[in-house]
Amino acid sequence: MEKFSNRFWFQLHGWFSLPIWIIFCFVCLTGTISVVSHELTWLTNPDSRASNPQNLAQKPISELVSIVKKSHPTADVSLVMTFESYLVNAIIFTDKDKENAIAYINQYTGEIQAINVGITFPGFMGALHGWLLFPWQNSYSVGYYLVCAMAIVMLGALITGLIIYKNFWRAFTQPKLRLKQGKKTILADLHRLAGVWSLWFLLLMSLTGLWYLTQAIMWQNNIEVEPHTHLVKIEQLPQAKEKPPVFPITLTDAFSIAEQKFPDFKGTYIMMPEHNRDTYKLYGSGDFIFYDQYAYGVLINPWTGAIESTRAPNKMTAIQTLSHIADPLHYGTIGGIWTKIIWFVFGVLLTGMSITGFLMWGSRTVKASRN
Repeated sequence: MEKFSNRFWFQLHGWFSLPIWIIFCFVCLTGTISVVSHELTWLTNPDSRASNPQNLAQKPISELVSIVKKSHPTADVSLVMTFESYLVNAIIFTDKDKENAIAYINQYTGEIQAINVGITFPGFMGALHGWLLFPWQNSYSVGYYLVCAMAIVMLGALITGLIIYKNFWRAFTQPKLRLKQGKKTILADLHRLAGVWSLWFLLLMSLTGLWYLTQAIMWQNNIEVEPHTHLVKIEQLPQAKEKPPVFPITLTDAFSIAEQKFPDFKGTYIMMPEHNRDTYKLYGSGDFIFYDQYAYGVLINPWTGAIESTRAPNKMTAIQTLSHIADPLHYGTIGGIWTKIIWFVFGVLLTGMSITGFLMWGSRTVKASRN
């Protein structure tokens, strides 16, 4: 009976990943690369590096926007994104001869180091890993569901693997890697060692993946996680109808208002008003380490300077909290470059586990067919 039980769990462990092995391995590989996609861009593209040999202080985001507008007078700036200190800021704008252009601007010197038109490498890797480049229609993408379903596969493989591997905890204190007993033994030892040492990572990826799956279902069924964006009241609009509108509250004013509300506010994702009833949307991070770069938010009326709505970790619902801690835990952005490196290493281990598992299954299948 025990032999039958072990055989059952072993076959179940294999079937959790083998039928969709290529997709699972591809998702693991692209996710591993996506974790360090900005750093790979830094290595390969000098224009993305925020060099600061003179130790200058960072310029205000509003000043960087003014620099871009001065260089491109007809530009319509829609979005500003900030990243790690060693990466330039990205200002997204449209112009007469450019659509969805990105200005790489050094936040220390104010120099526009490049104008990029088209998708970036981090953007491409994020889309490839997140939804396999499948199209989106009405908040729905088949690719997104396929990727999220890998969380079920991973969790199933984790549970069945622990059942199969008796006394797995010994691999922490007595790791066994037999290099002189043939390819089959080496693959099995590597697979077990990587699995045991990656237990926390496998569990973390599974749980965050299950949340992404839940989030996809909520999106498709129009279940709101965040409240709707406020629009400026019609009676607050001026009589003159300038096109484009000239707002009395500037971006500099908006940042001052946001910093008065949240003294530790660090803007990371800034959206400019798209029309005369829209607001400044200032999103950023603060002193909550496990939350993403959108955890703090201030929506500011560009006509009156009034705060239309705010967002902060200590005022979030349970679902909103899950939404804002999932990405840092999934991509390892909690502690900057150092946690990214840790996530990258364990992502390589996870990808290697999928490969060694397939090789082990392949060798057994070939042997069984010969017999």
